[in-house]
Amino acid sequence: MRKSLLEAIRERPLVGDGAMGTQLMAAGLEQGQCGEAWNLEHPERVLAIQRRYAAAGSDCLLTNTFGASRIMLNRHERGDCAAAVNRAGVAIARQAFGSREGYVIGDIGPFGGLMEPYGDIAEAEVRRAFKEQARALVEAGADAIIIETQTSLEELLLGIQAAQEAGACCIIGSMAYDVTLDGSTFRTMMGVDPERAAEFLAEHGAHIAGVNCGTGMDMARSREAVERYKKVSGLPVMVQPNAGQPKLVHMKVVYDEMPEDMARGVTPLVEAGANIVGACCGSTPEHIAAFRKAMDGKR
Repeated sequence: MRKSLLEAIRERPLVGDGAMGTQLMAAGLEQGQCGEAWNLEHPERVLAIQRRYAAAGSDCLLTNTFGASRIMLNRHERGDCAAAVNRAGVAIARQAFGSREGYVIGDIGPFGGLMEPYGDIAEAEVRRAFKEQARALVEAGADAIIIETQTSLEELLLGIQAAQEAGACCIIGSMAYDVTLDGSTFRTMMGVDPERAAEFLAEHGAHIAGVNCGTGMDMARSREAVERYKKVSGLPVMVQPNAGQPKLVHMKVVYDEMPEDMARGVTPLVEAGANIVGACCGSTPEHIAAFRKAMDGKR
């Protein structure tokens, strides 16, 4: 019988995948279009991206469903396709692995706003959207659910509860931190520090604590996040830093940290206790191939 994701990471650290959004744009997605809808409209393009990550050595692939909650899809007039988009995302990621073993992680990103009383979206609406998305991902066969790029504990909790109700056997909560202006620490946009996030995840039944994206969260800062998680929680940790800081070059956003530069941070992350190491915005299959080489060399 195939090991579960949680069983696998107890035996060895795993390599995650890299960015999806920037890869979709490289494949022809225009600014402002709905990349998640490509799961139905251009599945072959999504599959090609994920096959490259699998070929580069990813043990885990996130589904192309970051913005596939009904709330997000409604902004593109595709809300009624929410369940279908999420199911297709799981099927495409599974197909990308081909005959080899790999783990499909169903991706739930932020709903893209603020809940009442700070914003105009009712908590009940967010809860319904996350429950619908989580259910579709689990029923389609995702090995885990990740609620990622989170900045508030209230939204994170709704995602965790949705995944629990859907019967997810592995739930990952991943936070997006920003380094403070003086460089002394980092916290989410809503003021949550890593210690509080790790404690909250453990208290509410998540299985893995994650860090991804954020401003200034490079490989070194991500290692610090792992260390701070580990001081207060026994949860395994997943790390997905950006490929450097975004820069505007000829009216295009460019991430300029090279694969070999990022890969130098893989061993320190693993030594700090990271159980899954992938990458986020701006990263490519070449970055993941460099991670795979570093990980195999460490092992």
